[in-house]
Amino acid sequence: MIPVVIAIIQNYKNQLLITQRPPGKYKPGLWEFPGGKIEAQESPFIALKRELYEELGITVLMAHSWIQHQHDYGDRVISLDTWIVTQFSGYLHGKENQAYQWITADQLPQFEFPEGNKFILDSLFSKRENSCHPEPRFLR
Repeated sequence: MIPVVIAIIQNYKNQLLITQRPPGKYKPGLWEFPGGKIEAQESPFIALKRELYEELGITVLMAHSWIQHQHDYGDRVISLDTWIVTQFSGYLHGKENQAYQWITADQLPQFEFPEGNKFILDSLFSKRENSCHPEPRFLR
């Protein structure tokens, strides 16, 4: 199993940040929420901070754990630990030359995401009253 940390990042306009997987990586060309693999002996929060700095040049100032789930791609199983990032600093740019966009939650269906992100996308729009995964505040 591959442990992965995912960031749902919102800006002051309540937009969400998505990045495009570059050529040469697993599932190239698809859009995703930024993040990456959790290294051995690394906590999810430290991995979140490291990955966002390495990929986007930003420093996480405020974040909280949101949902966790696993997805089986057939050739690999990933364990996704999703965080909500509500405050960051730094100059946002694609340090790995990946494309990125700020979009509204309503625009999410216009982009193709990896199958493993379906649970996250469904959870973002879930209105289940008894859910143990409450909606992020930007979707309320």
